[in-house]
Amino acid sequence: MEFFAPLRDFLLEFGAAGSVAWMLVKIVPLMISLTVAVAFYTLLERKVIGWMHVRHGPVFIGQLVPGLGVIQAFADVFKMLFKESIVPSSANAFLHRLAPLIALAPSFAAWAVMPFGEGLVIADVDAGLLVLLALTSMGVYGVIIGGWASNSKYAFLGALRSAAQVVSYEIAMGFALVGVLVAAGTMNLTEIVQAQKGDAGLFEWFWLPLLPLFVIYFISGVAETNRAPFDVAEGESEIVAGFHVEYSGSAFAIFFLAEYANMILISFLAALFFLGGWLSPFPESVPVLGVAGPWWLFIKAFLFAFSFVWFRATFPRYRYDQIMRLGWKVFIPITIVWTFVVAAMAYAGWFEIGQ
Repeated sequence: MEFFAPLRDFLLEFGAAGSVAWMLVKIVPLMISLTVAVAFYTLLERKVIGWMHVRHGPVFIGQLVPGLGVIQAFADVFKMLFKESIVPSSANAFLHRLAPLIALAPSFAAWAVMPFGEGLVIADVDAGLLVLLALTSMGVYGVIIGGWASNSKYAFLGALRSAAQVVSYEIAMGFALVGVLVAAGTMNLTEIVQAQKGDAGLFEWFWLPLLPLFVIYFISGVAETNRAPFDVAEGESEIVAGFHVEYSGSAFAIFFLAEYANMILISFLAALFFLGGWLSPFPESVPVLGVAGPWWLFIKAFLFAFSFVWFRATFPRYRYDQIMRLGWKVFIPITIVWTFVVAAMAYAGWFEIGQ
């Protein structure tokens, strides 16, 4: 943030009002960028799945790039915003309207501790890892409340499925991040990236010694966001869209925005914790390519975001009992065992900061 230091110093001269203005200068562009990223992510998903199905996907709305339909996502947003948001007569109206906001707020708030580069972070807190775990675990309350407040059997069943699934895979994700904590010796996200810095480039990153935790973390992230093949909470062919079956208009759009914002968040976090964040995969001695920068973080996150789409087009939906068995009987035991392995590696001096 040193580039913006003159603006920061100018605003802080106005006291409390200046502090609020400085926070808005940091927060508003991030929120706008994230919203636009979600819009283009949905377009990417529809185009990629279309190509995988040997069809075109959106092509007509927006001829800025012929044949890509680049404005289709924004047309869908405006359509949902102007549609009537219907609340069922038997629903709890207050909670029905509040649930989408509860789901959206944590998915946006978690980006406050996300570093995009050296010093490019809104809140560089020492307990950033704990903040992330606390915020990302709050989103499920929006799903549960939305399903219950709708007073619909399909919605309530989807909410119960989602609650059980998220709780199950949060444990595996938490243990996977314990391995990262042990290896890095810190909960500060910037320092976690710096702990992966070395002369060997990508072989210094945590993906190699923490490979089982890396795989489990990302698969658990797919399950956390209720994405295929773990989308039993929505299950269109089983329970008619699940917990948001009674939502329409802007309320449905907010749920939609929260889901895709969480997918992008998981993509960035996987790159941050296991693939060196903004560090280059090449040694620093390599000209140009060896220079670290935010562009490397975005490239890595894009690969993970593309994987979400790839999974949806490739794998069939798991049965509910298969999902529970995978989380409790496979992922959690592996993460516990490998956490002890990582602790032994750190004790033996494998990691520079973890020893």
